Amino acid sequence: MGKVIYWMNTSIDGYIADPDGGMDFMEPAEDFRLAANDHVRRITAFLFGRRLFEAMEKPWTQDLGQEGAPAIEREFAQLYKETPRYVFSDTLQTVPEGVTIVRRKDAVSAVTRLKQEIDGTLQLGGPELAASLVDLIDEFWVYTFPVIIGEGRPYLPVGKKLLLRPVEHRSFASGTTFRRYVRS
Repeated sequence: MGKVIYWMNTSIDGYIADPDGGMDFMEPAEDFRLAANDHVRRITAFLFGRRLFEAMEKPWTQDLGQEGAPAIEREFAQLYKETPRYVFSDTLQTVPEGVTIVRRKDAVSAVTRLKQEIDGTLQLGGPELAASLVDLIDEFWVYTFPVIIGEGRPYLPVGKKLLLRPVEHRSFASGTTFRRYVRS
């Protein structure tokens, strides 16, 4: 049976994006990139909300990871492209090869089915999608960058209390931290 992890990068104050949707406040250092590549090697499928999908897809399939880019970026791009991707959207009509559209109304049943069919890790990304699937999330992964932005899009929308147990914590020389939690 598959396991769903919710992995997002955040500011210290818990935002995944600034008020305009930008994520450039997170400047990943090499130590973070190495850890991210290691984690992506263990991902069986990506489950993205539309906004995160749009932020990831073009850069990692077309712009980044090309010849001349740092080896660490090329590796991430290759891993990304080789991993099946599901985008949960009611507005997208077409997607590139390797991507499957799932309508938002079908999200719970689709992820329940994927957990039963896929023996591996399903990496969920996007706070609104995570909020709608919170009862199916097995682990919460948070990379926190040493910056406070004051406002923006939170890791999870307010309104749901979850009791979690920390099972892993790592600090990187760059100041970024990684925390992994499971349900208590």
